[in-house]
Amino acid sequence: MKLKKLMVLTAACSMVLSITACGSNNNANNGGNVAATNAPAENTTENAGNAATTEEVVPEEGATLTVWESKEERPFAEEIAKQFTAKYNVQVKIEEVAPPDQVTKLTQDGPSGLAADVILIPHDNLGKAASASLLLPNDIFGEETKAANTEASIIGSTFDGELYGYPRAAETYALFYNKSLVKEAPKSFDDVLAFSKTFTDKSKNRYGIMWEVGNLYFNYMFISSNGGYLFGENGTNKDDIGLNNEGAITGLKAFVKMKEALPIKSGDINADIKRSLFNTGDVAMDITGPWELAGYKTALGENLGIAPIPTIEGKTAITFSGIKIFAVNAYSQYPNAAKLYASFASNKEAQLLLNKTIGSVPTNNEALVDPQIADDPYVSAFAEQAKNSQPMPSIPEMGNVWSPVNAALPEIWDKDIDPKVAMDKAVQQIKDLNNGTSAE
Repeated sequence: MKLKKLMVLTAACSMVLSITACGSNNNANNGGNVAATNAPAENTTENAGNAATTEEVVPEEGATLTVWESKEERPFAEEIAKQFTAKYNVQVKIEEVAPPDQVTKLTQDGPSGLAADVILIPHDNLGKAASASLLLPNDIFGEETKAANTEASIIGSTFDGELYGYPRAAETYALFYNKSLVKEAPKSFDDVLAFSKTFTDKSKNRYGIMWEVGNLYFNYMFISSNGGYLFGENGTNKDDIGLNNEGAITGLKAFVKMKEALPIKSGDINADIKRSLFNTGDVAMDITGPWELAGYKTALGENLGIAPIPTIEGKTAITFSGIKIFAVNAYSQYPNAAKLYASFASNKEAQLLLNKTIGSVPTNNEALVDPQIADDPYVSAFAEQAKNSQPMPSIPEMGNVWSPVNAALPEIWDKDIDPKVAMDKAVQQIKDLNNGTSAE
């Protein structure tokens, strides 16, 4: 495998310590950005370049902030914003924008002053944003951030040697299962298929397993586990793409076999549908991330189980891993307040609140050894999967990967297109984008 071994190990260690995926801004309360100029803010924040704490930074007079958050994590966002306002007297407006969409939206809305002051992105989007000068560096809180968080999360928050992000959660995915239906977690996808043959009944909308079969993030395990990869040379060579090599195609043939367990179109599966069916017992197993943990614990109670992803064609399943990071819009009219919020909303207490509210895995070292995390059997299951996960590449060209592959997977699943044919086409599209078109 051609991704950097160090990053794999540090990503695993990040979670092992815990055992250890909107409305328009067009009004006067838009984080102060309506009056923004078409140039990024000067990086002259008080204390810039020096180690600082949140007690030493003062928000600009009259500052208000807009923060983009995910729908799933909005309960946390509302609470942390309330705490921030109470402490610093800065009003915070929360808007729902899916994290993978935020850099594209920032590219469009940042220069015009319509974007959020603070954004939440997967670390693989950082390169695109930073290389386009859309973000302010994490400077005044940089040393504090580095000291407080895991090495993997700092790697994910850094681009071209500069720290930009404020890490708040480490993520990979695992197998959720209903113990009242599945007595023991399956060891292989062959086991999953065997169980599903006894449980799946399309006429009753009942399925042995469900996951988002059209999404590269959740299906990278089929590509990587038998020798496929994304970019070569430690994930940095845009011209060396292993999504269609022999190992990747072997894994994708196993992907095709699972249609017998889940005989529905890729477009008929989304997070809301999957969540509803799993909560009612009509889906016995779900492949998803820690953001679903709190809700699933409420719905299933002691019947909820979590285990590492089953093996694929006899090989250990290798999943994507990522770091969720806050970043500050370079066009923010209130950079002091924005940086203060990003630091406040990602500190130890905030990460423990996020875990309690959503079920996330912290990156903060002290939070990882807190009993709330260390004694949690569910979080430890994600830690086990993290040992066999790979951080997503963060070069700007990563943005060119999603659309072609997310088009190829439904062709394979829905239309029975040969995996090699579909992936050859996707790889060519990625290369064309890399060589002639900016990342989308």
